[in-house]
Amino acid sequence: MYEKILMAYDGSGTSKRAFEQALSLARLTGAKLCVARVVDLAAPLGMGLTYVPQELIAAYREESTKQLEQARSDAKAFGVDCETELLEVVEVTDTVADCLQRFARDWGAQLVVLGTHGRRGMKRAFLGSVAEQFLRTADCPVLLVHGAGASSADRG
Repeated sequence: MYEKILMAYDGSGTSKRAFEQALSLARLTGAKLCVARVVDLAAPLGMGLTYVPQELIAAYREESTKQLEQARSDAKAFGVDCETELLEVVEVTDTVADCLQRFARDWGAQLVVLGTHGRRGMKRAFLGSVAEQFLRTADCPVLLVHGAGASSADRG
């Protein structure tokens, strides 16, 4: 069925639930799992900042690397072959979804697992949705996993 599953991880509760689903599917199908973390270095520039301190960039990378190492360790303990990838958005015209999409194509993902907060209305309009942007241009099946306890009021 699936031989290569990509999972986008950001450390949130929602992505942790998506990680659990990705682990279960990978173990069930014998697939290789790749857990990717995208560091968005362009976002501060899009908010009007003209300079992002190197210390802040290093801290983003360090925290992301720790998250990926933990994910790989958890996958190994669960009996899943797992690799990790730290991706970076560096161009203001690029997005997290674009970065994930390129990697999914290059890596040959047959399924992508993404967490979604399920926001609707004004929250979605202001915050956007990486999952929705990714889904619009996906070349392979995408499994969207809602965060724990997300009620319809939370999504409004």
